[in-house]
Amino acid sequence: MKSSLRYMGVLTVGVAVLAGGCKTDSDEMGESLIIEELDGDHALMERFEDRVRVTDVSFDPVGFRYDSYQIDGGEVGKLNRVADYLRGNGDVSLVVEGHSDERGSREYNMSLGEHRALAVRAYLIGLGVDSARIQTRSYGAEKPVDMGHNEAAWTNNRRGEFALYR
Repeated sequence: MKSSLRYMGVLTVGVAVLAGGCKTDSDEMGESLIIEELDGDHALMERFEDRVRVTDVSFDPVGFRYDSYQIDGGEVGKLNRVADYLRGNGDVSLVVEGHSDERGSREYNMSLGEHRALAVRAYLIGLGVDSARIQTRSYGAEKPVDMGHNEAAWTNNRRGEFALYR
């Protein structure tokens, strides 16, 4: 029970994004999933959403390929900008919101969204952002930005978004 309570703020896909050669478990999505506890992680004590939303800055969402939570090289610049901002603004915390397109079951899409959010979180931690300042949420296919039912819409909906709070 203790480990399941800690899952939202504690576990990460970090090593899958940042390094190889570690113990892996195969998940239902057919990709390697490595979940490890990072130094400094702790149980989720508060929801950052209870704080004041930062609206004077925004970042482009990170896009993902179909059925994947791997961060593509073309998306790294977006993550570098987020990390630079967070390192320069120590009073700001982040919620990474993971999303999927409409294809797949609700359960699958929620899991995929969480894996995407965790991959983004892990990458930011690898860039020096304090893990205690980053939480994740999965919305699966529940909050599409494009209501279409075609490849262009699905591409827009496969994303990780950033919500900043003080």
